[in-house]
Amino acid sequence: MVTGSLSEGKAEMLKIFRKKRAKSGQSKQDRGILVFENTTEVIKAENILTAGGWSIEVKGPPPEIRSGCDLVIEFPLIEELSIIRELSEVNIKPVQVVPVTSVLLEPVDLLHEKEYGKYLMVRAANMKITVDKETQLIVNVSGGGCPDVPYLAEQMVNKHLDSAPHPRDVGYTLCAYALQIAYERVVKLCLV
Repeated sequence: MVTGSLSEGKAEMLKIFRKKRAKSGQSKQDRGILVFENTTEVIKAENILTAGGWSIEVKGPPPEIRSGCDLVIEFPLIEELSIIRELSEVNIKPVQVVPVTSVLLEPVDLLHEKEYGKYLMVRAANMKITVDKETQLIVNVSGGGCPDVPYLAEQMVNKHLDSAPHPRDVGYTLCAYALQIAYERVVKLCLV
């Protein structure tokens, strides 16, 4: 019984330590990229590492290391062994671990924002969501090439930001994942 409490306490201390170390200011040379075989593995790894308190970001891969999957995980390079160990405990193994050593290996930011008068468009990867900033209605969902994009648009367009379904709840593809990222950014910008 006591060891369970100690393990939970130790796990919580590790989370706090990791977050403090990540916030202490890592330089660009202190980052690495985890490359996976497919998007499903990236999403699983993101969920596990986020739940574990790791300071990570999902981004687009630089062209030099693109290997079929349109996403990579950027992480503090000093944590490589611990992160690989945590992922291997749940049978997730990156295809490649690449240190960011030059501008050419910089991962690509997935998010881009553009204002068109009263409209705000946020793009994550190839998925776009456009919102009327005044009414906070979703006026358009587009992009991607996944079969669920028309369904995602049907479920979200003409809905208020705070009552629209989350893309991750109604879609299961890379496009739904990217749209979720764009949706979260729009909500952050518009519902402050």
